Amino acid sequence: MVDTPRHMGRFSVRSTLLSAAVGLVTCSGFAVMVEAQANPRSTFPGRRVGGGTRGECSARSLIHLVPESSVYAPGSSGLIGLLQGPSSSPVSLTVSFKPENGSEESTRTLPATPANIVLMAAKLQSSTVWESSFNCNSGERGNNSDPMAFVQAIAPPALSLLVLDVEPSDQPIQKSLNSLQTQCGKTVSTSQAMAQFGLSDLITEEWPKQLPVRCLS
Repeated sequence: MVDTPRHMGRFSVRSTLLSAAVGLVTCSGFAVMVEAQANPRSTFPGRRVGGGTRGECSARSLIHLVPESSVYAPGSSGLIGLLQGPSSSPVSLTVSFKPENGSEESTRTLPATPANIVLMAAKLQSSTVWESSFNCNSGERGNNSDPMAFVQAIAPPALSLLVLDVEPSDQPIQKSLNSLQTQCGKTVSTSQAMAQFGLSDLITEEWPKQLPVRCLS
């Protein structure tokens, strides 16, 4: 029988405990990483503000009224909203919803309007990609003398992910949209409405003082 020194025994126990602790931390870290990858709120490459490129049409602001992450759960009402910025030559707007479960994509075209807020209901059965863009290449604009007209079609759309599971970050947005819904057919203060969604920094001299609220059926 081999006699093991006491300090060697203590070292062996400490090594075993250290290995177990490292393994636990590694597994925990892996689990967190997997969870983050599976959580669209932390990985979806969306943008709630579309437009902003050169050219009169493509520079026009088009904003989804969602959290800054551009991931939003509208809840049972399905109420969502978008904001169209000012333009001297407005064009129509295409809104599309692409369910991630493979269901058929739905598309809706909204007529050309000045700056306004549009509210509508989204029917969700699964996480759905919501995309909105102005039809800058539709030929609706009467004056095509803009030398940058060729870039109109590539203006980045507003892009968001609508999900089913409501989180605390969704509730202020839901509350603000519900408040706007009570003003259908009326106008609201531009500064107050945009402040509710953290968009005050986008207001310029071109924005009207009041925004009409349109509610779609």
